[in-house]
Amino acid sequence: MFFDDLPGIGRTLIVGTLAYAGLVALVRLAGKRTLGKMNAFDLIVTVALGSTLATVLLSQDVALAEGLTAFAVLIGLQMAITWLSVRTRVVPSLVKSEPTLLVFRGRQLDAALLEQRVSDAEVLQAIRQRGFGSLADVHAVVLETDGSLSVIGQAPVGGESALRNVAGFDDH
Repeated sequence: MFFDDLPGIGRTLIVGTLAYAGLVALVRLAGKRTLGKMNAFDLIVTVALGSTLATVLLSQDVALAEGLTAFAVLIGLQMAITWLSVRTRVVPSLVKSEPTLLVFRGRQLDAALLEQRVSDAEVLQAIRQRGFGSLADVHAVVLETDGSLSVIGQAPVGGESALRNVAGFDDH
């Protein structure tokens, strides 16, 4: 149907504006980590927030207060999980993957590439984007928990301490 009634449109405008303002306020209260680079856990929360916002906007069966409560619950749970993630060893392993070594000392680690479903072309693109012309110029490429590729050039200053929590580093 193209148009039901004017009060429905008015409700959508009012509730939409208030729900949006409430969501922005809650995200700001939650802090910078809520909007940081996303891992799988963050993506789920973001999709859930978007779905909740759409439901509040379009369903007359869901009151604004219920929608704002749902936002608060989702953001509160995300804050609790991130709080526990920095204070325990168990929670991070449950909600986040660990970074994975894909290239080490100029050699591609083919088993890691296959396991992580990363193509040779993606690794080479990341290396080029960092300004390296050869794989031999690269000390390490790491697939980070957010899906990005970090590239470390040869002869890292201070050793390899930045790689200590990377899956596959201990094997090399």
